[in-house]
Amino acid sequence: MTELARPLHHHSFADYLDLEETSTVRHEYLAGEIYAMAGGTPGHAALAVAVSTALSNQLGASGCHVFSSDLRVRILATGLATYPDVTVVCGRIARDPDSPTHVTNPTLLVEVTSDGTEDYDRGEKLEHYQKIASLRACVIVSHRAPRLEVVHRTAEASWQRTLAGAGEQIEIPGLACQLVVDDLYRGVLGAL
Repeated sequence: MTELARPLHHHSFADYLDLEETSTVRHEYLAGEIYAMAGGTPGHAALAVAVSTALSNQLGASGCHVFSSDLRVRILATGLATYPDVTVVCGRIARDPDSPTHVTNPTLLVEVTSDGTEDYDRGEKLEHYQKIASLRACVIVSHRAPRLEVVHRTAEASWQRTLAGAGEQIEIPGLACQLVVDDLYRGVLGAL
C-alpha cells in the first residue's frame, strides 16, 4: 500500500501572518502551504491602477471603498489568504477573526492576469472567490489584449460570465458602474 502524497510543509495561519510581517515578498496562504506571489510588470500595474481609478471615480459617495493590492483578503470558506489586484468593499468592512489585516467581505474583486497567473486567476482562484457570500462580481483583466471578463452572481445564486473587448464597455452588476475597455487600456498596451 502506498502512502498518500503529503505537502512538504504545513504552516499555521499564524505562521503565515508572522512571515508577511517581515517579508519583502507577498505570499498567498492555503491549506497549510505558503506560496510566494510573483512581482508585476509595468503593464500589469498600469491596468490595476486604471481599473481602480475608474471604479473610484464612479463609486464616489456610494458607501463603497476601492482598495489597492496592498489589501489582504481571506476567504473564510476555503482558507485562502491573498492580495487581489483591486478590491471593492461596500458598507462596513468585516475583518478576519484571526487577523485584523484581512478583509472577509469584498463586494468586487479584480485580477489582472499575467503569463504565470492567468490559468489560476480564471480557474482555481476564481472558484475560491465564488465562495465569498458578499461577492457580487469578479473582473478579470487580460494582459494579452484589450479584454475584460465579468463573472457575477445572478439572482438565482449561479454565476454568469460577460465579455467585453476593444470598443466596448461592461457593466458591473450590483454596483451601478461600468468599465470602458478602451479607457482602461489607453497607453498601456505598449507596456504589456
